[in-house]
Amino acid sequence: MEKFKTIKINAVAEIEEKRSRFIGSAFYVENEEEAEKIIKDTKKKYYDARHNCFAYIINNGSVAKRFSDDGEPSGTAGSPILNVLEKNELYNVLVIVTRYFGGILLGAGGLVRAYTEAAVKAIEKAEIVEQENGFELEIWISYQDMEKMKYYCDKNNIKIIKWEYGENIGCTIEVTNAEKDIILTDYKYNDKMPNIIDYKVIREKFIRK
Repeated sequence: MEKFKTIKINAVAEIEEKRSRFIGSAFYVENEEEAEKIIKDTKKKYYDARHNCFAYIINNGSVAKRFSDDGEPSGTAGSPILNVLEKNELYNVLVIVTRYFGGILLGAGGLVRAYTEAAVKAIEKAEIVEQENGFELEIWISYQDMEKMKYYCDKNNIKIIKWEYGENIGCTIEVTNAEKDIILTDYKYNDKMPNIIDYKVIREKFIRK
């Protein structure tokens, strides 16, 4: 799977249903260890909540799915959250819905609707984007080309991770395979692009656009 949908940012959304508060939290994650740590931290954060139900789907070479009702009736919380992820075809996303019980029972149907709505609102706030295979690339340029590099990356929606300063300037960026080929080839013929003194592919990685 070279390209798939994920979320742009972590986000939180809240709804209320018959005095129960449902806090939906959407997180971008790259592996199960990261997801499990966030789940653990969220349970600590909302230690006084009745339930912290969750679901995640992770694509890290192979696809992993997991969900939990965390004490809610079976099939009323974790599974509906997972269903939201599946319907939106989202990967590398963890959604946790925290419930503060308001004293009124919602019934199975009410629980499914509430957990689904909280998950949907969190994902909408997080913004769906595409993720694909790419690279972390370090490029070395002259000081006089720094502004040209900034302009080029901004114009082409290329994320700059960091700058390093020495005899020349090192710029670490995230690029797709196509972007990498363009940057490392076209600079020789396009004077609007920064001149590349040297470069190094640091690692392959998933990137979001």
